[in-house]
Amino acid sequence: MRQAGRSLPEYREIRASVPMLESCRRPELVTEITLQPVRRHGVDAAILFSDIVVPVAAAGIDLDIVPGTGPVVAEPIRTAADVERIRRITRDDVSYVDEAVRQLVVELGDTPLIGFAGAPFTLASYLVEGGPSRTHAKTKALMYGDPELWHALCARLAEVTLAFLRVQIEAGVSAVQLFDSWAGALSEADYRRFVLPHSTTVLSGLVNSEVPRIHFGVGTAELLGAMGEAGADVVGVDWRTPLDVATGRIGADKAVQGNLDPCVLLAPWPVVEAEVRRILEQGRAAPGHVFNLGHGVLPETDPEVLTRVVALVHELSSRRADQG
Repeated sequence: MRQAGRSLPEYREIRASVPMLESCRRPELVTEITLQPVRRHGVDAAILFSDIVVPVAAAGIDLDIVPGTGPVVAEPIRTAADVERIRRITRDDVSYVDEAVRQLVVELGDTPLIGFAGAPFTLASYLVEGGPSRTHAKTKALMYGDPELWHALCARLAEVTLAFLRVQIEAGVSAVQLFDSWAGALSEADYRRFVLPHSTTVLSGLVNSEVPRIHFGVGTAELLGAMGEAGADVVGVDWRTPLDVATGRIGADKAVQGNLDPCVLLAPWPVVEAEVRRILEQGRAAPGHVFNLGHGVLPETDPEVLTRVVALVHELSSRRADQG
């Protein structure tokens, strides 16, 4: 996952005196932080170092990423006038991302770079709540109480997200991932009514880009079928749903990504190895499987364990390929 660097001492050292948003706006820092997990673990692809609120800030929303809290919005969205404050963005508004991607493509050589953005629902939740929320109560109150305003907000965020991903694609990323971190807070019916149209706008808007599109959410077991309809080539699955079960819900035409529980990495190695083997076996039910965690790397994770997991996945995947 994109948080792979959080467990690395070299990441903590380079970020020690630089606020999160500022680090996302410095191409040389973005490049170095993105490369760190690739150097350390030998993974098959790099994940662009950024944050899902970067394009929203570029669109004119006054926010900050507060250590230990997350994104905090100065003036939460409440009215149609607030939605109008969210500007449409161009490449110039996020030129630092464009520059970082171009640098990374050169530095990485044959190693693919995956770009990403936050999905409209998750971005909307931050903007309406004013920060992270356990219940998403204000978000749902707006969603249910003023559907017209809700759809206007998500439509504007879909425009911003689509523009942000297109900048990354034009700069050279090999794939993109749309994160809907909080979609699991919804029922399937609400997801289909209030979220799916806007995620579909983003993913279908990239259909001619000729890069793979990945869609991921947390706690989305009951939403996997609907998420599979949004237009991605790969659907990420968190650790709660076995990959063979997930494939039955998503559809046999989609690859899957996932889904080791990040907490398993804190267990003894035999436990980690057994879980990796189980997930690889269950992933065979899908037409393609990108091994990954079911969510972000915990900061307390031993980097050496991550390196061993990567090596084990490479070993088992090569052995399976040799066997036909």
